[in-house]
Amino acid sequence: MAYVITSTCIDVKDGICQKVCPVECIYEGGRMMYIQPDECINCAICVSVCPVQAIFEDADVPAAEHAFIAANAEFFSPTVTGWGAPGGADRAHVSRVDAPLVRDFSVPKA
Repeated sequence: MAYVITSTCIDVKDGICQKVCPVECIYEGGRMMYIQPDECINCAICVSVCPVQAIFEDADVPAAEHAFIAANAEFFSPTVTGWGAPGGADRAHVSRVDAPLVRDFSVPKA
């Protein structure tokens, strides 16, 4: 199991989740943050600080957000960043690109 960041993070990227993560498994993309699923230790600290309630355990992701499970993993794949499991977020692992789902996502207007 791992935690997943979903659509309410798009174009917000508050970053507090990244600051509190004890294993630094949360990385910054162009429009949102992403959790590297192989590095996540399921501590849930990020859930408690997320200001937009974007983070869920993968088994609890709402049905309408299920595509974000794959999008979080895809961000680290050779087709997006190619990072694999970098071993911790740092300045070298900040990206302007996103998984295709996020790149093409239209945030509903309020």
